Amino acid sequence: MVTRITVIGMGYVGIPCAALLADVDGFQVTGLQRRSKRSGWKIDHLNAGKSPFEGDEPGLDELIARVVAKGSLKVTEDVDVLKTSDVILIDVQTPTDENHVPQYESLIEVSKQIGDRIQKGTLVVVESTVAPGTTQNLVQKIIEEQSGMSAGEDFDLAFAYERVMPGKLIHNIINLPRIVGGITPKSGKRAVDMYSKIVKAKVHQTDILTAELSKTVENAFRDVNIAFANEMALVCESLGVNVYEVIDLVNELPSRMMHIPGAGVGGHCLPKDTWLLRYGVNEYGAQKVEPRFISLAREINNYMPVHMALLIEDALEKKGVKIQNATVTILGIAYLENSDDTRNSPAQALIKALELKGVKVVLHDPYVRVWDLGPHEIERDLDVAASDSDCLALVTKHRDYLDLDFQKLGEKMRTRTFVDGRNVFKEEKLHRYDFEYRAIGKAGLKR
Repeated sequence: MVTRITVIGMGYVGIPCAALLADVDGFQVTGLQRRSKRSGWKIDHLNAGKSPFEGDEPGLDELIARVVAKGSLKVTEDVDVLKTSDVILIDVQTPTDENHVPQYESLIEVSKQIGDRIQKGTLVVVESTVAPGTTQNLVQKIIEEQSGMSAGEDFDLAFAYERVMPGKLIHNIINLPRIVGGITPKSGKRAVDMYSKIVKAKVHQTDILTAELSKTVENAFRDVNIAFANEMALVCESLGVNVYEVIDLVNELPSRMMHIPGAGVGGHCLPKDTWLLRYGVNEYGAQKVEPRFISLAREINNYMPVHMALLIEDALEKKGVKIQNATVTILGIAYLENSDDTRNSPAQALIKALELKGVKVVLHDPYVRVWDLGPHEIERDLDVAASDSDCLALVTKHRDYLDLDFQKLGEKMRTRTFVDGRNVFKEEKLHRYDFEYRAIGKAGLKR
């Protein structure tokens, strides 16, 4: 018997999940992707057996090619595929706006599409990260209203969050424990049985609200730890101490694991999941709670690209260059090294901070094709990107930047300054080539 699975949303979560499920005997998987100027090309690309990701994704290219060739995976824009689906996975974007309110347009749209087409007995699983309480208070209600069915009786509903990250998409789905929450024990068990076909680690079963909360707490926890490291980096800069030496000394104690600071926190999850957690408790909790600690962590992490701009300005002043007359080349537009994922990249905030100061910004990234958050084009040739630049600002630790030829770059630049947002280089090396050097958590402002 064939189980027909539809995965809605062909992104960093939906694609590897769909491909892994399609590799299971008896599973026929369809990826459902809206065709648009920005993402519609993925349909044709995937149906040709090719991964749309530019960065390193071990095992994914081969997996997609294999399952497409054997006919167990196809991608379409036809929503009527939902009419014959036994299982539906929801993997759409759930961003927050400038006021930190969830923007559920895509989630609402696909929930309505499912409600209009769902057949009795279908299992619906929300994999998109949502504010705690959203699966039952939004997705369930919409599907029930559109279909006239009851969740837990006529169809099953679950929430199962992912732990993927670019560069480890396949690895993380297969090897990390999975948390599944069902609206009923039966719904949860159906989802557990499915995920157990592709997950080697333990698949935990709980209720929907606990699963939703676990996801947002998990990411808020990491965000807070990064924020502490970032704040200590600012402290060390002020006192003239190298924060990385401090971190090494602190982590000598086995019970300590201090994180690493940097130019900013990006990605789809960390910059928004804190706000989803806050929204969920205020919207659906028994009493209003203002989680101040995690909100402060967001404030600190959002400040780091602004601090990068201050370090750039300070280094330029040391070389006698006014920032409003400067050209700055940003190295790395993706939020994560060796990836093409630009979602909530710290580079976006750094660009804004620099342009407010009158800076001409040049972007370089070896993996990112298009920067669609502004008028800038991405230069793929580093020599061209560095030509006549007054400063190189490293935001992303791509492997291509680990062994830069500073003699060659310095000859192409107008002013030799370098700001290191990821602790890639030692100050002594840059000084050998007459570069003025600044770094997060190291040199500090020299005023």
